[in-house]
Amino acid sequence: MSVREEVEADVRGFRQAYGDLRAALAAVIVGHAEPLDQVLTALFAGGHVLLEGVPGLGKTLLVRSLAASLGLRSSRIQCTPDLMPADVTGTTVISEEDGRRSFAFRPGPVFTNLLLADEVNRATPKTQSALLEAMEEHAVTVAGTTHRLEEPFVVLATQNPVEMEGTFPLPEAQLDRFLFKVLLRPPPVEDLLRIVDRTTGAGSPAPGRVLEGARVPALQRLAREVVLEGPARDLVARLVAATSPSDPSAPASVRRFVRLGASPRGAQALALGAKVRALAAGRAHASAADVREVARPALRHRLLLSFEGEAEGADAETLLDEVLAAVRE
Repeated sequence: MSVREEVEADVRGFRQAYGDLRAALAAVIVGHAEPLDQVLTALFAGGHVLLEGVPGLGKTLLVRSLAASLGLRSSRIQCTPDLMPADVTGTTVISEEDGRRSFAFRPGPVFTNLLLADEVNRATPKTQSALLEAMEEHAVTVAGTTHRLEEPFVVLATQNPVEMEGTFPLPEAQLDRFLFKVLLRPPPVEDLLRIVDRTTGAGSPAPGRVLEGARVPALQRLAREVVLEGPARDLVARLVAATSPSDPSAPASVRRFVRLGASPRGAQALALGAKVRALAAGRAHASAADVREVARPALRHRLLLSFEGEAEGADAETLLDEVLAAVRE
């Protein structure tokens, strides 16, 4: 088999795996077509996802269905103000065996493949920060000892809008660890009727395993091998630069309302997301259209508004629309 034939076979295999997983989730989740694609894109890009929406939109169901479809180990943390960091990472305890005492590490729920941090913005900032090392390094350090996490490891955190009662806005460093921020919006009437029919009947569909979780790391590595074409590569850098108020290419609204634009992690999220979208479409090269497709989930949580922006009610979505319109290929 030639190199070209091997590449084509790899691309077909990825597209088939992506399509099977997408179909399994769509059989359980009503609507939310765009959020489903964004979550799967982040998964195969090896990144973490922040799901935002009001209660009852199916955020938790989406995460649980994804774990079941992959056959991976999953854990759930229900975030509350009294949740402690050790409740997330684990702790060292004293154990006694044959009359001798020793220290033993008791792993927390972070030691899994898919971690659901439900309502993460109800946890205190101290507890939120306990996820930082795990998300960035795929490791946890407790009592001076570093414990590696099993691959794949993906955090899927849900949050209610920060203006709701009893929430703690995620700090900038925590937000930047999420590859994508995915918005789940209220469903239209047609989808509401389907939800009612599906969830109030005699039985509800349950996802079956359609992809072995052990294949996920290999598919993630394959995504990194996708070629980012010249125009697409340039577009990544120019989009990120245009979100910074100090950059000459930034739109007037960004210079006025944004305090801090996207970091280099934003560029990484754009590039990796575009590569996965290309593979899902059956291509071994990513285009500028792929970059634009992932721009909103990759950048919306990386625009920090200035005081004037918050006072004027500026919106990150609108600002990103202006950036995308201003930066052309």
